[in-house]
Amino acid sequence: MNKTQNLLKTMGLHFLLMVGVFISIFPFYWLTVMATNQTSDILRFPPRLVFGSELFTNIGNVLDNVDFFQSFLNTLFVTVVSALCVLFFCSLAGFTFAKFQFPGKNWLFGLLLVTLMIPSQLSFIPSYILISKIGWVGTYKALIVPGIANAFGIFWIRQFSQESIHDSLLDAGRLDGCNYFRLYWNIALPILRPALAFLGIFSFIGVWNDYLWPLIVLNDPVKYTLQVTLSQLNGIYDTDYGMVMAGTLLATLPLIMMFLFVSRQFISGIAAGAVKD
Repeated sequence: MNKTQNLLKTMGLHFLLMVGVFISIFPFYWLTVMATNQTSDILRFPPRLVFGSELFTNIGNVLDNVDFFQSFLNTLFVTVVSALCVLFFCSLAGFTFAKFQFPGKNWLFGLLLVTLMIPSQLSFIPSYILISKIGWVGTYKALIVPGIANAFGIFWIRQFSQESIHDSLLDAGRLDGCNYFRLYWNIALPILRPALAFLGIFSFIGVWNDYLWPLIVLNDPVKYTLQVTLSQLNGIYDTDYGMVMAGTLLATLPLIMMFLFVSRQFISGIAAGAVKD
């Protein structure tokens, strides 16, 4: 009887997992289907759930209507630089909050947590005024510098550091003559690799998909990021949804490829954050 119950539980669990996988994958499948069809096929009812033959035509229309490759390179530059800055500054601050004592530490960390509750959109107006006064409007600095560190990244690295970096390792490093930065660089960073992988892909996706802030601060079409450029594919009176979906598919592929490349570190980072020794 117990074997039968265990078998039924296992089958039920596998079924739920398959349903979850289907729900997760279907939007990407539907995106690909729409990118391979004409607008008339996308809008018809019942919807067409099979691949069409218009993918390369739609991609060609995207390339004819917008400067896709220039905006792709712009987005890649901004995203990579922003993600690297987030990894460096958030890991440095999170490691400091976790393993060092300094005046006002608890007060500062509490203030940091409060900022997590404030929607980022509320900072757009003061941020724009500040950036305008220092002459950064229309430059990539306006996209990169405001996001070089964030409360979530610091909190995430702090939590991971507390559980993963033992004080004995730091004491041994001090005995060997390591200063603060060498403790961070030679001892902390190798241990923080799973957490950094998670934070890196999280930051990369966030910056890559950002639309509103680049739309506000950029005023030169040559410097537009991918999301701003793709928004120009929407017509005022008529929209070619096949072309729009093809552009969206092209913008999504780098994210999927990056996730597949670092998926093992990404999953281990999530697991490490959920399990305590």
